[in-house]
Amino acid sequence: MNNLPPSGITPPTDPDPAETAEWREALLTLAQRDGAPRARQILDELARVARQQRLGWQPDLNTPYMNTIAVDEQPVFPGDLAIEERLASLMRWNALAMVVRANQAYGELGGHIASYASAADLFETGFNHFFHAKSEQHGGDLVFFQPHSAPGVYARAYLEGRLSEDDLLHYRQEITAPAAGARGLSSYPHPWLMPDFWQFPTGSMGIGPISSIYHARFMRYLTHRQLLDCSPRKVWGVFGDGEMDEPESMSALTLAAREKLDNLVWVVNCNLQRLDGPVRGNGRIIDELEKLFAGAGWNVIKLVWGSDWDGLFARDHSGALLRALAETVDGQMQTFAAKDGRFNRDSFFGQNEELARLAQGMTDEQIDRLKRGGHDLVKIHAAYAAAAAHTGQPTVILAHTKKGYGMGSAGQGRMTTHSQKKFEGADLIEFRNRFSLPLSDEQAQGLAFFRPAEDSPEMRYLRQHREALGGAMPRRETACDVVPVPPLQAYAQFALQADGKVMSTTTAFVRMLGSLLKEPQLGPRIVPIVADEARTFGMANLFRQVGIYSSVGQRYAPEDIDTILSYREALDGQILEEGISEAGALASWTAAATSYSVHGLAMLPFYIYYSMFGFQRVGDAIWAAADQRARGFLLGATSGRTTLGGEGLQHQDGSSHLVASTIPNCRAYDPAFAGEMAVIIDHGLREMLVEQKDVFYYVTLMNENYAQPDLPPDAHEGVLKGGYRFGQYGPQDAAQRVTLMGSGAILTEVIRAAELLAGQGIASEVLSITSWSELARDGQAQGAQSHLTRLLAGGAGPVVAASDYVRLVPESVRAFVPEGRRLHTLGTDGFGRSDTRAALRAYFQVDAASIAQTAQRALDALQAASPSS
Repeated sequence: MNNLPPSGITPPTDPDPAETAEWREALLTLAQRDGAPRARQILDELARVARQQRLGWQPDLNTPYMNTIAVDEQPVFPGDLAIEERLASLMRWNALAMVVRANQAYGELGGHIASYASAADLFETGFNHFFHAKSEQHGGDLVFFQPHSAPGVYARAYLEGRLSEDDLLHYRQEITAPAAGARGLSSYPHPWLMPDFWQFPTGSMGIGPISSIYHARFMRYLTHRQLLDCSPRKVWGVFGDGEMDEPESMSALTLAAREKLDNLVWVVNCNLQRLDGPVRGNGRIIDELEKLFAGAGWNVIKLVWGSDWDGLFARDHSGALLRALAETVDGQMQTFAAKDGRFNRDSFFGQNEELARLAQGMTDEQIDRLKRGGHDLVKIHAAYAAAAAHTGQPTVILAHTKKGYGMGSAGQGRMTTHSQKKFEGADLIEFRNRFSLPLSDEQAQGLAFFRPAEDSPEMRYLRQHREALGGAMPRRETACDVVPVPPLQAYAQFALQADGKVMSTTTAFVRMLGSLLKEPQLGPRIVPIVADEARTFGMANLFRQVGIYSSVGQRYAPEDIDTILSYREALDGQILEEGISEAGALASWTAAATSYSVHGLAMLPFYIYYSMFGFQRVGDAIWAAADQRARGFLLGATSGRTTLGGEGLQHQDGSSHLVASTIPNCRAYDPAFAGEMAVIIDHGLREMLVEQKDVFYYVTLMNENYAQPDLPPDAHEGVLKGGYRFGQYGPQDAAQRVTLMGSGAILTEVIRAAELLAGQGIASEVLSITSWSELARDGQAQGAQSHLTRLLAGGAGPVVAASDYVRLVPESVRAFVPEGRRLHTLGTDGFGRSDTRAALRAYFQVDAASIAQTAQRALDALQAASPSS
């Protein structure tokens, strides 16, 4: 055993080496005589005593810079190593040819080679031995692919016959491909663009990692609620070391450990380089990540060195090799990757006589070909097998690789390698030779795609291994059963015929949700989600009704156990209460909202939150959910800039509807009344669960209590289209007429403004606008026949539009106001303030008085401009 300090730490001067040797020998003897468990028990006891004595010591979280799995612990490799290496080489070549050819034809298309070059063996080991596709025998694993490696996944699909050569020739050409009879291949994994191929969008760094954690947890949720047995399935994520700097990548590590998600395996491709240079030039990212994951409670497997190093470590009796590696920072390691064998002999093995002796008998070429662990199929398989078998913890494999592996002088380990997408003829020949590809010089320089004969050993091997694992993947499927939706009146009659009852739309929604949860077929499929605000939104009654999901049940008696609304956690609880983590709650929502395709089981999530903490805070994650064709409801509560009196700047939302309007498959509504909201929710239920449309709904809710009117049946269609005539005010024979439009919290101010104008003898019609974005989309599609144009056609005079959002929201419908009628918009531009609702609305000039004044000024201007004046 090597007498080494923890990796990267210089030992202090030993005042008594003989005593130290005795302690060391005692531990070794104990381990040899009684085994590792007894040795760990003694170490744990010594650590407890040290803490008790306040010695200021704790075990270091870093292990030596070597493989976690020792050589004698490796299982026998179950495949044909030579064939798998040939297949991986072919994947690398076809991926390279695809990107380079695209950029030769169209220089601006971009693409990435180096990331997949580093991860190819990590992918191929998974494809050949671990990644299960959905089949009758297996529910299918979930695999999150490193986005820059997409060309390698396409290269494998080409060998499998799922993609043609013409498809590969149209990489990143999705618009022009159909004209050539080909399929355009998206730049990164995009389910929206390739809906039968990619399962998960991972192109936005950090979204994939957090999403994989919550997908793994949602699988446990489905199992514990006895809706679907997900127990044999795994979630695999292949991510980059640079990606780990994203806050989302690290934000849920402790949740994964706390929930004991041993169905989750991350493979972090530690090629040590991000886009511009080293991830940690002056440190070691593997050491850093080991500490982070171990400290968070994960099982850490370090996959650092390939099999060629085993002999070197075996001969390293003095520990010189490990000491040298412990003192080599990643920036220098990248230099070693970019240089040849002679340089590495002189610069690394030449540091001292002990290292030089280790390299004796090795040629420069052998030194150059020393593999890092992430390029050794045997070592990768051992790590994957250990991860798959581990129980009680999530596992992360820290795989050491070279960015641009095999690209030689054209890009291996170089600062510019991430963007490398052009190769000279000599570079292509060098790449061919490096991987012994069956290509002539002409084929290599011409970037010819290569697929072995169908009856070749390689192709038979490829097919057999995928068939054994359920078939080709990635593969996205959408077949799921229709979920019946009860009649609207069955759960929302109180809202449709409110009869002036005073309540908020939030209260009305929670009441409807409680009724829907009682429906025998729909109820179990509903997933209520909150960050940490269930009581804020009046949802505490659901604690007792359906419970809060907990993977361990409830191990305590809550202090409010004697109350009607006591806090209740349960193994089969239905509510996902995510704590103060909007990113986590949104990731849970995405897992539930895509269950219809990921698991073949339609679920319907309702995530309710402070509207300001939605699109503005986790908009990138919402966009990724849209890419993944999510189906569910986002409920932006306490919405608007003035409805949440007293809270101020960071809590008051004036822009969520503006952002929501930019997402094509998001249907955004801002209803003012409970009846409107009920019609919208009902329509969404039917679109998503019965018609199975790939849409999701954003509905804003208010916490302001006011009288709720009845909603007549003939208004339902208008509610869904974005607006309807709410009422007429003032004398019908008045000479001055105006149309007032309002949405959400401000509609009540619009109605009061109409009453003020009526007192001045001015007639007005009030339109309740339930969705500005739906009106705008309809206008863009229908032009002069749009719903809004027809609504306004029967009126006269100026149009005043007001909302609790920035003016750009109502401005979005300007083009569809009939010619001759001038639109005036009011909104809440600027920062929020802390004050009462009345003061806030007066300040932003969206209160009844301001709306009436705007209408009066518009009428005065119209009269002044008329010829008779």
